[in-house]
Amino acid sequence: MARAAEQTGGGGCCGSCVSYFTSAKFLLYLGHSLSTWGDRMWHFAVSVFLVELYGNSLLLTAVYGLVVAGSVLLLGAIIGDWVDKNPRLKVAQTSLVVQNASVILCGIILMIVFLFKTQLLTLYSGWLLTMCYILVITIANIANLASTATAITIQRDWIVVVAGEDRSKLAANHIPSLPQTRDMNATVRRIDQLTNILAPMAVGQIMTFGSPVIGCGFISGWNLLSMCLEYLLLWKVYQKTPALALKATSKIEESELKQLNVQKDSELKPTEGVQLIEKDVTVSEPQQEKEIRCSAWIAEPFITFRDGWVAYYKQPVFLAGLGLAFLYMTVLGFDCITTGYAYTQGLSGSVLSLLMGASAITGIMGTVAFTWLRRKYGLVRTGFISGIAQFACLVSCVISVFMPGSPLDLTVSPFADIRTRLLEEQPLPTARPTDMSEISFTTGMHNWLNRSSSVNSDLEMSSDSVPLISVSLLFAGVITARVGLWSFDLTVTQLLQENVMESERGIINGVQNSMNYLLDLLHFIMVILAPNPEAFGLLVLISVSFVAMGHIMYFRFAQKTLGNQLFACCGLKSKAVSNDSPPCNSSTV
Repeated sequence: MARAAEQTGGGGCCGSCVSYFTSAKFLLYLGHSLSTWGDRMWHFAVSVFLVELYGNSLLLTAVYGLVVAGSVLLLGAIIGDWVDKNPRLKVAQTSLVVQNASVILCGIILMIVFLFKTQLLTLYSGWLLTMCYILVITIANIANLASTATAITIQRDWIVVVAGEDRSKLAANHIPSLPQTRDMNATVRRIDQLTNILAPMAVGQIMTFGSPVIGCGFISGWNLLSMCLEYLLLWKVYQKTPALALKATSKIEESELKQLNVQKDSELKPTEGVQLIEKDVTVSEPQQEKEIRCSAWIAEPFITFRDGWVAYYKQPVFLAGLGLAFLYMTVLGFDCITTGYAYTQGLSGSVLSLLMGASAITGIMGTVAFTWLRRKYGLVRTGFISGIAQFACLVSCVISVFMPGSPLDLTVSPFADIRTRLLEEQPLPTARPTDMSEISFTTGMHNWLNRSSSVNSDLEMSSDSVPLISVSLLFAGVITARVGLWSFDLTVTQLLQENVMESERGIINGVQNSMNYLLDLLHFIMVILAPNPEAFGLLVLISVSFVAMGHIMYFRFAQKTLGNQLFACCGLKSKAVSNDSPPCNSSTV
C-alpha cells in the first residue's frame, strides 16, 4: 500500500509538472522570455552601435530616441485602438512578425555600414552613409511601434485573460483568483529583469571580444529563430485559452453605429431638397457617398487620437498613470543615452553589460518587494512607499554631479561641431603624461573621449586621470533606484488592469504609452540641446526633479483614494478606486 501510494504520489507530481509546462501560463512566459531576450539585446546594442558610428557623440542616439518617442506619442492611441478592434491572435502575430523582421533588416544594414563605412563615406559626399543612418533609424522605429503593440496586447490583455479574470472580477473585492493576475505581472517583470542580465551580457561579450559586425549578425539570427518559435507559442496559448477568442466590443460597436447613423443622416439631408430632380440625385449620391467615406477615413485617426486622450483623462487612475509617465523624463536609466554617456567615459561593452545585469538584479528585487508590500500594505500604499525608495536612491546621483571626476562644465558650448572638436584633438593622444597638466579641463575631457575607444585605455590611465568617484556614485544610484522603480511600475500596471474596462484596455494603455513617450521625447530633446558629456550633470539634476514631480502626482492620487488612511496603520477599507487598502497587518485584498 505504501509503495502504491508512493507511486501514485510520484505520478501525480510528474503529472502536475507536465501539466504546468504545457499550460497556457507557462507557454506565455516562455514566449515572453524569447521576445524580451531579443528586445534587450537589440536595445543594448543599437545605442552602442549609433555612438560608435557617429564619433563617440550622443547626438545620433538622441535623434533615434526622439524619432521613437515622437512616433509612439502620435500613434500610441491609434495602435491601442487597433489592438481593441482586431482579434487578439491577429494582433499578436502581426506585431510579432513586423517587429522581428524590422530588427533583422536593421541588423543587416548595420553590418553593411560597419564593413563598408569608409567607402560609403566617400560616395556622394557622404550622403549615402547619411541615408543609411536614416534608414536604420526608420526601420528601428517601426520595430519599436510593433513592440508597443505586442506589449499592449500581451502584458495588458492576454495576461488578464489567461489568469482567468474579466473586468468585473478584477474590480471586485476578495477575489481568490486576483492574486494570480498579480503573480503573473510580477513573474513577467522578473523575466524582463533576468533577460536584462543575460541578454546584454551575451551581446556585450560578443561585441567586446568579437566585433560589431558579429554582434549584428548574432542579433539578426536570434530574431529570425525567435520569431518562428514565438509564433508557434502564441498559437498554442490561444488554443489552450478559449476566452482569448472573445472580446468585449460593445462600446466600439456603439460608436461605429453612431458614426453610421451620422453618415446616413448626412446622406439623406441633401436628397430632401432635390426630391423632384431624380436624375441629379442619382448622379450626385455616389459622389457624395464617396466624399463622405473619404473624409471619414481621413478624420478617423484624428478622432481616435482625441477620443483616446479624453477617455484617458477621465480614468480614475489618471494621476497615477501621469506620475508613471513623468518617470520617463530622465537620463537615469539604462537607455541609449545613459549607455552612450558611459561609453564616452571609457566603459567598454563588457562593463556596461555587467552594470545592466546588476540593475536587472535590483529590478528583480523590486518585483519581490512589490509582492511583499502589496500583501502587507495594499496596492496604493505600495506605490507610495516605492516612490519614496526610488527618490532616496537617486540622491546619490545628485551628489555625483558635484564630486571629483564629474565632467560637468557648463562653459563648453553644446552647439559646437562634434566632428570639428574631434579633429582638433587628434594630436592629443601622442602627448606625454607629464604634458597633460598643461591642457585645459575641456580639452582633457575630449582626449578622454578619444582614448575611451581604445582597447588599451585602461592600461594607460595614471594617477592624474579623472577619478571614478562621480561615475561610480551615478551608477550606484541608478542601479539601487531600480528596486523602487519596478515596484512602482507594477503598482501602476495593476491599477490600470483593475480599473480599465476590457473594451477600452487597448486604447487606454496605448495613450499611457503615448504619455510615457511624450516625456521620453522631452528628455531626448533635452539631450539634443546638450549632447556633450560636460552638460550631462545638468541633465541629471533635471531628471531627478521630474522623478520627484511624478511621485508627487501619485501621492495626490493616493491621497484622493485613501484619504486619511494613507499614513494610517489601521482603518477601514476605502470605497474609492482600488478598493484595496487593507490594514498594515492584513494580507487580504
